Formats: sequence, C-alpha cells, structure tokens
Amino acid sequence: MSQLTGPVIVVDDDAAVRNSLKFALELEGLSVRLFKDGSELLAATDLPRNGCFVIDYNMPGMTGIELVTKLRQRQIDSPAILIASRVSDDLHGRAAESGFRRVLEKPLHDSDLLDSIHAALA
Repeated sequence: MSQLTGPVIVVDDDAAVRNSLKFALELEGLSVRLFKDGSELLAATDLPRNGCFVIDYNMPGMTGIELVTKLRQRQIDSPAILIASRVSDDLHGRAAESGFRRVLEKPLHDSDLLDSIHAALA
C-alpha cells in the first residue's frame, strides 16, 4: 500500500484510459478522482490543494498544457504529469515550461506512471 497523501487526479477524454488508470492506481492504495476534460476539472468546486495530476495532452476544448496553465493561474500548484500518444522534444519543452514534472508516452509501460507519481509526491 502507498503512503502518499492526496488524491491522484486523472484527466483524460478516453473513458477506457481513465478507468484503467483508476483501477491500477487504486490497486496501489492511491485515492483517484477522474475527470473527462479540462472544463470538467476547472468546474469542480472541491479541488484538493495536495495530490498529483495525471493529464492527457490531447483533449477536446483545451490541451493538457493549457489546463495546467489555468490551474497555475488559480494557484493550484500540485505536481502534474503529462501523458501523450506522441511525445516530441517540442512537447517535452512546452510541458516543462508549463510546470509538468514528467511527460510519459502512451501506452504507459511497467511502473513508469506509478514511479513518476511517487517521485512527484516525495
């Protein structure tokens, strides 16, 4: 079981990805909240001030980078991990500038995501 505090907040427009991440992370003892896109997350009135975001890059309405920019404007500075189908050097650079701790390419392999969450919350 994990001893991390705060939820992992997963934002991805693909329901299968959201649900599989929730299942895998809850097996590790983490609390997980799911959102289908940035608009839904930003509309939430009870966003925690601790925890870790796992955000898809390519979503309708706004990208994951745009979403983190909006969160930072609201002084929500929890660590964030970007997941994307195609990762380029440009995407890495833009993600780092926006405050992402890590960029992971889908499909997620082994324990990359869990290790990244542990590192972000350490």
